[in-house]
Amino acid sequence: MNFDPKEFRRCLGNFATGVTVITAKSSDGTQVGVTANSFNSVSLDPPLVLWSIVKTSSSYTVFENSDHFAVNILAADQIDLSNNFAKPSDDKFANIETLSGVGGAPLLTNTAANFQCEKYQIVDGGDHWIMIGKVVEFANYGRSPLLYVQGSYAGAIPFTGAKTPAQNVASDKTLARLHDSAIYLMHKVLQKVQENYLPKQSSTGLSTSEARLLLVLSDTTGITIEDLANLVTIPSVDVVSGVESLKSFGLINNDLALTEKGHDMAERLWAISDQQQEDIFSNLKEEELTNFKQQLHQLLTQLT
Repeated sequence: MNFDPKEFRRCLGNFATGVTVITAKSSDGTQVGVTANSFNSVSLDPPLVLWSIVKTSSSYTVFENSDHFAVNILAADQIDLSNNFAKPSDDKFANIETLSGVGGAPLLTNTAANFQCEKYQIVDGGDHWIMIGKVVEFANYGRSPLLYVQGSYAGAIPFTGAKTPAQNVASDKTLARLHDSAIYLMHKVLQKVQENYLPKQSSTGLSTSEARLLLVLSDTTGITIEDLANLVTIPSVDVVSGVESLKSFGLINNDLALTEKGHDMAERLWAISDQQQEDIFSNLKEEELTNFKQQLHQLLTQLT
């Protein structure tokens, strides 16, 4: 069976993964680092992990000739690091704080965790090399990890699940401080909004990243791929992939302008968003909702 590579990649994107930066250092001091979401565990005894690198990567020679490599599992606030190591650069480590790991492999700071590995085996995997490493040291920092799904970054939001009345009573009695936390409350609201909104958005047949790109394109004119990459928290490679998908669906043209079909889909997406907003804020007066939006804009400005 012949697969459409773009559709195959899009289908694979439904499997949510973490995001890692794999690093190594050659005997002549050359440091390399690549962003990868192919990391996975292999064995507990011996402790083995794997990841894969495209055969055309300019970094492969260093990984092939190095005796060690490090797996840096990125934390949720390290999107910039992921993007930095995902694109070509003469010096990806410029202004990046690192520590020296086993075999000199750079360890990134403030990550969720890391694994320091001795090269164990390299396996031919089609257009990729599968790098298997034996873990010799590891560190768990307990930070919330950065996730990647459907061509877009995401954060881990645990589902609360069903609770018994007794558990709810205990929560009411013991979590007064937590329930007074603005951070906790925003987290819970976001969780509830996403649980309700994302399935409706997915019903359009677009992935999260494709829907986000189309909404941005529907609200702008004369935009470029570079502009898009700066407006959405999506790696540039997946901005390109998402744009190609939108073109193949007949939603945009080569100038990144929406087609008639694209306008119809964008209006459908906006309608889902507007209805979600109406459902959530139905008890607020228009002035109250306006003030709330202004507060959100101010908060975003402070955090940018």
